[in-house]
Amino acid sequence: MLHFDCDYMEGAHPLILERLLQTNLEQTPGYGCDIYTQRAKEKIRQVCNCPEAAVHFLVGGTQTNATVIDGLLRTYEGVLAAETGHINVHESGAIEASGHKVLTLPQTDGKVQAEDVDRYITSFYQDATYEHMVAPGMLYISFPTEYGTLYSRKELEALSETCHRHHIPLFIDGARMGYGLTAIPADVTLEDIARWSDVFYIGGTKVGALFGEAVVVTNPRLLTHFFPIIKQHGALLAKGRLLGIQFDTLFTDGLYFRIARHANDMAEKLKKGFADRHYRFFMDSPTNQQFVILNNRQKEELHRHATFETWAVIDESHSAVRFATSWATREEDVDALIELL
Repeated sequence: MLHFDCDYMEGAHPLILERLLQTNLEQTPGYGCDIYTQRAKEKIRQVCNCPEAAVHFLVGGTQTNATVIDGLLRTYEGVLAAETGHINVHESGAIEASGHKVLTLPQTDGKVQAEDVDRYITSFYQDATYEHMVAPGMLYISFPTEYGTLYSRKELEALSETCHRHHIPLFIDGARMGYGLTAIPADVTLEDIARWSDVFYIGGTKVGALFGEAVVVTNPRLLTHFFPIIKQHGALLAKGRLLGIQFDTLFTDGLYFRIARHANDMAEKLKKGFADRHYRFFMDSPTNQQFVILNNRQKEELHRHATFETWAVIDESHSAVRFATSWATREEDVDALIELL
């Protein structure tokens, strides 16, 4: 059976497992006070060209989103996000459970536009009864989006300028950051992400780590007491070095970007296989997630040999399905899937 359900079905990159084994019996301070975590933080600051950034390691994506958003917002504020955004659709109400409403915006290919952000905030404060409503306190976006699409440098800059003009922070969900930065059409770098956001995170769970996300606070004044907030949300790992070692390894000799690029290469090969056989695409994604429209017969036949995720029902006889490659996807598995088409 071939597996293309998601991008965290495998464990971790072998180099990470080697480092974990090599350091297994060392005794180090907990909660990220170890030398490996400090080294990983410094490497991330360097690659982001943001020496003043605060870096925190959390255990998973949902905990990271909920913790950062709760830390940034006041009790009466909500978070602006695309209606298709992960925090609105696939996090089981984690944001609402922390007391904050997700305020949805229209989307195009999974992306929000600066004009819509500006319009929402301006209209909100033009309403004489705004104090009776949930205030827009921040903007959340994903890079890449839930549809595998990318914000351009121009779009990110416009969103950043809009947020700062309205005095709200921009938070970027980077669960698949590596796959976005290494996509062929991407004109955005990690330095750009750091320059135009107030907080973002670099995903490890989906890009080579066993688990973990690296939160980068480019404006540390926004989250001055983040440590207890992380702990309150159950996102703090006592054996913090397990996160530090993983990110120290990922950001040594460009490993993070190298393995992310491999996933995109495999996705491009798969995309070409579908295109050459005249399949229709639900969304044009340049990253590791490919969305294809299958009729019921095609879907049933492929399911006998491969696993993938049904994304949306198009009509009674067609569905949009997602095939996800990862840092560990084998080219022979991609070839085998293409042969089945």
